[in-house]
Amino acid sequence: MQTDQLDATFAALADPTRRAILARLATSEATVMELAEPFALSQPAISKHIKVLEKAGLVSRSRDAQKRPCKLEAKPLEAATEWLETYRRFWEARYQNLDALLDTLKKIHHPPEGNS
Repeated sequence: MQTDQLDATFAALADPTRRAILARLATSEATVMELAEPFALSQPAISKHIKVLEKAGLVSRSRDAQKRPCKLEAKPLEAATEWLETYRRFWEARYQNLDALLDTLKKIHHPPEGNS
């Protein structure tokens, strides 16, 4: 289940239009028409993107009179961030090891002055 959710989150985030929609929803709820405004896409095309985001659990829709505003649901992003954090720590450790090696090589090839 965790893997399926992560796959859906990353698949949804793979598209720049969907990332832009999420960025817009991070500021406030919006209708499909409001979300479509900055794009050179039809309302049905934006609706398809929203459906992908809904299926991934990144967006929910509610009913407000005649409107159906979309809302950002950040929980799946938290899981993706936790997954990525593992690899950030891995690379950070690798870079620290590289820094230590470079410092050692500097000391070997360029000893401090006065130590000849």
